[in-house]
Amino acid sequence: MNRLRRKLVAAALPALVAVAALDATGCATAHENVTSWTSGGVAAIEIVDRNTSEHLGVYASRGERFVVGVPGHEYRLRIRNLTGASILAVTSVDGVNVVSGETASPAQSGYVLGPWESLDVDGWRTSLSRTASFYFTDLGSSYAARTGRPDNVGVIGVAVFREAPRSSELYKPKLSRSDIPVMPQSPAAGASDARRESAAETTNAQAAAKPAPSLGTGYGRAETSYAQRVEFQRATTSPAEVLAVRYDSRANLVAMGVLPSPRVIGRRPDPFPSGFVPPPPN
Repeated sequence: MNRLRRKLVAAALPALVAVAALDATGCATAHENVTSWTSGGVAAIEIVDRNTSEHLGVYASRGERFVVGVPGHEYRLRIRNLTGASILAVTSVDGVNVVSGETASPAQSGYVLGPWESLDVDGWRTSLSRTASFYFTDLGSSYAARTGRPDNVGVIGVAVFREAPRSSELYKPKLSRSDIPVMPQSPAAGASDARRESAAETTNAQAAAKPAPSLGTGYGRAETSYAQRVEFQRATTSPAEVLAVRYDSRANLVAMGVLPSPRVIGRRPDPFPSGFVPPPPN
């Protein structure tokens, strides 16, 4: 398999970081389970258990997508560019940017993927040559919780940006005040409050249903993963799409109603086990 360079983008800098590795030809497709991908129109993501090489199946529930994580197992996030142009994938795990370690925002650093390219993200980037592996662990041992940010543990997200068309113009005027788009007004307080209460009730119900602590992602072993800086100009300030997958243990997803409860198959009672009524024992 040919080895290609992958790319990352740093938010505030014109030059961004590109990671070494991976394959634009999709060599893993022979073993892929089609139900394991979460796709948009621009990109798709998949989570692979590195201990078993299993492509984790995606379960849809209440408008969200879930995968089953096994405590102690390492995992990788696979990102695929579905277009013939370069894209930027700003990637977060548990609400933390995997490149910079900041509390995640779409405006931050990310990976650049060339046309039709796939990229494996195996861990937290610690330098241009090293990463710390992702692995499923209890919430308290997660990197996010250990750095004081436990609120968004249990979700993996990718904000995808298209690249701006390259122009030969030497000068572009700055935006005037009137050119800046006006943000839409917030909905009425009553509707907003009702939505917040409903979301809080759902979250509380799910938390109460869980029989075990939630899973998070730990800061694992050091691995070699080379990167370099590249330039990427975003076509828009907002992402073209945001892909998100939640994860937890099988027991917790069953308790939340995401997965069905396992059926226990035993011997059926026989209503007519004997032909006559024997006397009871003395």
